Amino acid sequence: MTGELAIDVRGITKSFAGKIVVNGLDMQVQRGEIFGFLGPNGSGKTTFLRILCGLLHADSGSGTCLGFDVLSQSAEIKRQVGYMTQKFSLYEDLTIEENLRFVADIYQVQRAAEAVKKMVASLGLEGRGNQLAGQLSGGWKQRLALASCLIHQPKLLLLDEPTAGVDPKARRDFWEEIHRLASEGITVLVTTHYMDEAERCHRLAYISYGNMLAIGTLKEVLSAASIVTWEVSGPNLSSISKILKETQGIEQVTAFGNKLHVSARNASDLELAILPFRKEPLVWQKIEPGLEDAFIALMQKSTDNFQ
Repeated sequence: MTGELAIDVRGITKSFAGKIVVNGLDMQVQRGEIFGFLGPNGSGKTTFLRILCGLLHADSGSGTCLGFDVLSQSAEIKRQVGYMTQKFSLYEDLTIEENLRFVADIYQVQRAAEAVKKMVASLGLEGRGNQLAGQLSGGWKQRLALASCLIHQPKLLLLDEPTAGVDPKARRDFWEEIHRLASEGITVLVTTHYMDEAERCHRLAYISYGNMLAIGTLKEVLSAASIVTWEVSGPNLSSISKILKETQGIEQVTAFGNKLHVSARNASDLELAILPFRKEPLVWQKIEPGLEDAFIALMQKSTDNFQ
């Protein structure tokens, strides 16, 4: 890895009520990088984000965020981070401009009124400044939430499932804005469950129940999953799927539209397992596994630490 690091932490650990939620995580993110953070619900992603921005204190570990110590300089980090939570957290009975002015005042933004107008314009909120936040659709609320994260000109954005519940066009527009911000040098760490969004990131990390299972580029994460995938199409796939799931040598069977993806880590065992089914009218084809195939395979390797 080359370039200046915005995030450089090692061994970050956090427990609640004796249960480890984040278990010795290492992460290095370059300035200006869009870094995707994947994992099932309850895997520790949000806890890790909150540690990075100083809202939670790690039990152990070390490192820096934007050059500041993550354990002892949380106040300095907070001033330079924009954190977008999963749930819309602005005041619904205030207008767009009132919400932005409130956040600007908290961060003691110079020329706050001018900064609000610029932010409204830059994110396409013109003409809506006097609209109550509670009256906005999901996509417009998302834009407002992002604007509130950017009003103080942060160097790092922490986005926690920012596009959950918004339509495909709003998601695409949002990601175009994220790439524009990254091109200007802002670092972005984003959690998502959407595989198409994960593929838009420069690098990815997969965390499951507090443990890092894979980290790197899309190609490297797919390689870490170490799976082989066959695609099958034909009639009665629902019945075939049930049989395949119970066949030794097959680890996962997933429906993708009118096809199935059949996967396993051991290529020879998988080929032997599907051999009896490789006849008409079924059509089989070996394919490159996708990120969702890898996601499911990695989940199968992990154990819920709360069970």
